[in-house]
Amino acid sequence: MQIAGNTFTDEALLELEKVSISFPIYHGGSRSLKKSLLFRGSGGQLASDANQRITVEALRDVSLSFRAGDRVALVGSNGAGKTTLLRAMAGIYEPVAGVVRTRGRISPMFDISLGIDGEVNGYDNIRLRGLILGLTSQEIEEQMPSIVAFTELGDYLDIPVRTYSSGMMTRLTFAIATCFAPEILLMDEWIVAGDAGFLSKAQHRIESFVESANVLVLASHSPDICKRWCNKAVWMDKGQVRATGTVDEMIDAYTVDKAL
Repeated sequence: MQIAGNTFTDEALLELEKVSISFPIYHGGSRSLKKSLLFRGSGGQLASDANQRITVEALRDVSLSFRAGDRVALVGSNGAGKTTLLRAMAGIYEPVAGVVRTRGRISPMFDISLGIDGEVNGYDNIRLRGLILGLTSQEIEEQMPSIVAFTELGDYLDIPVRTYSSGMMTRLTFAIATCFAPEILLMDEWIVAGDAGFLSKAQHRIESFVESANVLVLASHSPDICKRWCNKAVWMDKGQVRATGTVDEMIDAYTVDKAL
């Protein structure tokens, strides 16, 4: 299956300038055990906002710039801010300070089932999900035959998806999510999709999908995946950028620090 997309130029980019993101904590006093545990588990820092609410500073003063050809791994412990950073890049979280600038079509691969309606059939769900991904109706219809062929679902696409097994749903959502070439691809962990018979086909598809992106930002706990697909890395620690460099340098530094 061919992946639809634009002819890429060097214009696609992603920039963050002094970005900070905070989440307010509701209920309970400032000395409560609940807040103490939340602080320990979040990786962020506790603070208070203008309304005197306790907040977790999930990102603090993050400045980064990615351009065409960058393959960037986000490394760090759980709670370091990797997922929050990805969601800020995707426009899901709005910074309380700083600016996120993007140029080019963004594909956030966080929840590939987003926008699926169980009450309508597979064809209509392809159209709904395609619109959410930013495709035009014409682009969706042009890709429909190849998406349908990739799913191997046949006549099942004529019935409501609430009747699908989990494996059938995976085939449908995966085919839709990877049907076009993104300019900026954001991934929270590597995607492995489907049953044994579909896995090899899906793995080839996701590799082609990643290779077609102008910019890749991947958060993963797998050093092997990071080293295979990325040429740069950002080491996140307690909501801040601790260091940036080559993927080998950052993974080695993070591994040594974690062992201390």
